[in-house]
Amino acid sequence: MPKKAGRENWKKKRRLEHLEKREYRYYIFCEGEQTEPKYFEGFKNFIEDDPIYRNLVLIDIEPCAAETLRVIGQAEKYVKQNGIHKGQVWCVYDKDSFPAKDFNGVVERSEKLNRENTELQYYAAWSNECIEYWFILHFAYYESNNHRKEYVKFLNDKLRSVGIGKYQKNMPDIFLILLNHGNPKQACKYAKKIIQSAKGMPPSNIAPGTKVYMLVEELAKYLPEDIKNRFI
Repeated sequence: MPKKAGRENWKKKRRLEHLEKREYRYYIFCEGEQTEPKYFEGFKNFIEDDPIYRNLVLIDIEPCAAETLRVIGQAEKYVKQNGIHKGQVWCVYDKDSFPAKDFNGVVERSEKLNRENTELQYYAAWSNECIEYWFILHFAYYESNNHRKEYVKFLNDKLRSVGIGKYQKNMPDIFLILLNHGNPKQACKYAKKIIQSAKGMPPSNIAPGTKVYMLVEELAKYLPEDIKNRFI
């Protein structure tokens, strides 16, 4: 066997051992390369710093730079390549201007995959129209189906009012900003209310709306107690 192939097999074996020893495993695939990964890295950092969960919880965040159905496609490829058979796979993606068929298709594909392996479950943490809507809910109950530009304008005004300045998509501390200046528990409550009011409707018809709160509440279980209480 060539030396390079041997090294690659060794790395893969070590990677699998690393995954297997974690009791709770979350694989997060983000449509965006910056905003969503930076937000969820806030959870990851707190959890990995906690001696209770650092060796029990695995949070693997993968920026995809891909839209809707391609996000779950990349997630499936990653799962297959790494021999993953247990855990939760989350696809975080926006509606934007993508076709309703593709946007809804992630949920449909997830449901199909979940029937194949009950120990490896896929979830769609979608936002219609964008992740900024989830951020807005930290400050207000917002029902207007506006363009992304209006959401950014709202966030600009809110962040300036607390001395942060202009909202930017690649803000490295967006998790802490929303935690310290917004209300995460309120955001979850408002997001649920919007979803419940549109019960039975496909994601593409729930505008605005977001299911990011589902992933947030799942990860919040492992946060330090004083921070967890601000989410759930």
